[in-house]
Parts: sequence; C-alpha cells; structure tokens
Amino acid sequence: METSSDRAEKNPSTPTLLEQGIKTSAKIFYNLDSTELIEMAVKDNHGFFTKHKALVTETGSRTGRSPNDRFIVEEESSKDKIHWGKVNVSVSLETFSNLRSKLLKHISMSENLFIQNLYCGADKGEWLPIRVISESAWHSAFARNMFIRPNEEDLSHHIPKFTVFHSPSFFAEPEVDNVNSEAFVIINFEEGQVIIGGTSYAGEIKKSIFSVMNYLLPLRGILPMHCSANTNGNNTAVFFGLSGTGKTTLSADPLRELIGDDEHGWGPNGVFNFEGGCYAKLINLKEEDEPEIFGTTRKFGSILENIVVDDDGTPNFFDTSKTQNTRGSYPIEFIENRSETSQGGHPQNVIFLTCDAFGVLPPISELTPSQAAYHFISGYTAKVAGTEIGVVEPTPEFSACFGEPFMPMHPGIYADLLSQKINEHNAKCWLINTGWSAGPYGIGSRIKIKHTRAMLNAAMDGKLENVEYVEDPRFGFKVPLECPGVPSELLQPRDTWHDKNEYDDTANKLVSMFKDNFTRYGSGVSDEVNSAGPI
Repeated sequence: METSSDRAEKNPSTPTLLEQGIKTSAKIFYNLDSTELIEMAVKDNHGFFTKHKALVTETGSRTGRSPNDRFIVEEESSKDKIHWGKVNVSVSLETFSNLRSKLLKHISMSENLFIQNLYCGADKGEWLPIRVISESAWHSAFARNMFIRPNEEDLSHHIPKFTVFHSPSFFAEPEVDNVNSEAFVIINFEEGQVIIGGTSYAGEIKKSIFSVMNYLLPLRGILPMHCSANTNGNNTAVFFGLSGTGKTTLSADPLRELIGDDEHGWGPNGVFNFEGGCYAKLINLKEEDEPEIFGTTRKFGSILENIVVDDDGTPNFFDTSKTQNTRGSYPIEFIENRSETSQGGHPQNVIFLTCDAFGVLPPISELTPSQAAYHFISGYTAKVAGTEIGVVEPTPEFSACFGEPFMPMHPGIYADLLSQKINEHNAKCWLINTGWSAGPYGIGSRIKIKHTRAMLNAAMDGKLENVEYVEDPRFGFKVPLECPGVPSELLQPRDTWHDKNEYDDTANKLVSMFKDNFTRYGSGVSDEVNSAGPI
C-alpha cells in the first residue's frame, strides 16, 4: 500500500498514486530539489561527482534517442489528426494498456519512487501541468532541471494533464508486447499518459512531452517550435534546427538574453520557452568558444551524461569513447545572461540552422517568405554522429519543420502557422549553414563558430540591410557579398572549393535531393511555395 509520504501533496486534488494505478510500499519522494536527488543518486552509486561536483551518469547502450521505439496510441480522439507513417507509428490501446500494466507493476516493487509535479511552458496562459514518476533519482533530477519548476502557489493548484511513467530498468519483450525492441516510448493522448521503459537516455523524457505540446498547441493556433530563442529586449530571434546544428551554442550569446535552447511556442504574447533548463551537447566543448555553457559543467546541480572524466575529476569533453552525443542538463538559471521570464516578444528574425555535410550551402542567406516555407517544410540538415542509435558520421537528412520525429501532425499544419506568424509580424528569415566549407565532410572544414556568430549578429542588428547581395544560381536565395567580421571568400561557397567542377557536381546532387524530398509535400502546398525551391 501507499506510504504516508503519498499524502505530502500540496494540492489535494492531484491524483494519488493509487488513482494512477500504482500500489506500492516504496518510499515516495515528492518534488525534491534536483540537488537533493543528485546526492541520493551518488549515494546509491548511480553516478559520481566531478571535481566541481557536477553529477556524471551513464545511459548504457542507448546513448541517444531510439526513434524506432516511439509509438502513438491509435484512439478515437486523436487518430484523425495524426500524420501516421514511418515517424508516427501506431500501436493499439491493448498494446499500450498491457505494457503500462507491466511497467507499473515493476516500479511498484521499487524501494524508492520519485515524483515531480512540473509544468511545460513558461507562458502561464498556455502551460501544461505534467507529472513525472520515475524509479530513478537522477532521472527525476533531470526532469526537475528540464521543466518549469512551480512555486508554492502554482503547486497548490497543480493537477497533471499528462503523466510520464518512467522505468529504465523495465524491458519489454518485443515478440510478446508487440513493440520493436526492449525499449519503448508510447504516447496516449486520450488518457494523457506517456510510458517509457528499457532506456536510460534521459532525453526521451523531455522529447515525449515536446511531442505532446506539438499536438496540443496547434489546436489552439499556437506554433510549437523545435528551436532556441534569445532576445535583447527589443529584438527577439528564434533558431530552428535539429540536434547538433548549433541551437544551444548560438542562442547562448553574451550580447543577448537566452530565452531557451531547444523548445518554444509562438503564441499571442510572443515566444515562450517550454522548458526550465537546457540539454546541451558537450562534445568538444571549449571555454573560449562557449563560456556560459562551459561554466554550467562546473556547478552542483548539473548532470553530465556519458562524459569521460580524467583522473583528477575533470571532465574531458574531447573523449568520445562512450558516445559523441555527450550531454549536459542544467537549470536555465545557471545561464547568467538569460530572460528572467523565459519569454520574449514576437520574433523579428527567424533563423533556420542547417549542418550541410556537402559544403554547398552558403554560411548565411536571406529567404523570402515563400522560400522560408519551403525550407521549413524541407528541414534539411545532417544528423550529427551519436544523436541517434547507429549514426556514426554525419548523414544527410530531411526532417520536416526541423523536428519531424516530434511532430504528430502533418508538416503543412506547422508550416501554415509559421507563415501566418511571419506575415503578421513582418519577420525576416535567414538560412544559416553551420556545417562545412571548402569541401564536403571529410575534405572541407567546419565553419568556425566565431564567423557564424558574426553573421548572426550582423543580420539581427540590421548590418546586412545595405550590403550588396547576389542570387544563388541554384537555390535562388540572396547571399551577401560582405559581412562584418567574416572573410568575404567564405560567403560564396563555390569560391572556397579548389575544384569548381566538383562543387558544381555536388551542388547539383544536393538540388536533386531537395526536389526528391519535396515530392512528399508538394501537393499540399501552394504554387508559390512549390516554386520557391531550387531549380
């Protein structure tokens, strides 16, 4: 039966564990601060401290998301709104119910259970009350870091609309449970539940709720975005891009306040962060390049995943022997230069980040609204090694809306919302390549962060308004011929290649890839958007 600690809720209307299907004699810990949870994790040998007392944890064989193990329950309330296919794979209610029953029975036998009542969304008019129930102290600390932490007043009327049941030590039997492997992430929109098992990769917790927001918000005319965002008070920018394209790095700008590094909504009041923390990639992290992110790795309360630590207790961010997808989770308060409200106004600049492994796209180009819609739907980038299971080197990928794995609805719904917002608020749109120059991956070199920052700052500060542009002969967007702080030859990618014929062949190949990909969406968009692609 439940222990007395189950009665420690701040809000008597919040469902008890018994009401959520968990009958247990475990000791239950409600809403502990992440630092308390981290101390418990170390005491239980589920992690250890660096010399600066950041927690180091390991996620086992799964060091990234498992997209083939993500499912959505096919049920009446949502089935006609879901864009079913290879990304949004359906399971039956029976499969979900059976696995949930097994998972709940498993965690009911835990010695300890950790409950976090949190929110997703910094705009209180739009936020989603969530509950995360886990057998793991450090995963509970991760959830505490990553979502909005309620104050006493907010907690007093917190009633979860979505609950995540999380058990990394429970493994499915694929043949019996009708899933693909021992790991699973299943979302049930009608019941407001997510079940996660068989994987210790903490990112599955945050991305499951991101998927939930990507379903709920468009129904209210709000655009959910896989983006980072920052502001200087009068000028707000959003940065779209998949993992590894630079969202976290580029939004942590000492000249601008960070709103958030990964997930946001664009609603009637402007941009708002979904999260209360950051989940930064730490591979090759240097203090001189990313001082604010580097500083978080030296604070008690940060969680470092799959990091190799030297004998003196210092993290080695260049050792990728465990994975290239090394991560750091920390509360957003660890970033000194941040928005106090995690909100900003309507964006003046919409930026698409791509990591072009071919070395073809310019480092910066300006897009028309129709070109912006085309490239948003295309979502071209390269998967960075380690982000997903089995990816060992950058691989070209088209991911609609720069976040297709988390988008339950048809990409056109999100693209229409973005176009409405851009037109309504007269935002400028830019395509930024943070990938390769002077050749493809393996031959050329990665564009330096300092040059990308210089281009971004010039665009957002209006310093590119009066420079001369040329039109890219294949993609049609405008490319500046000069930019403060950036070598002019870098701005024209063909000029950086030794073999110009090889550049032309590679560029033509990329154009063909764009065209082939867009055939999936061409019938669902306007003639103007269809004509905005490469020729």
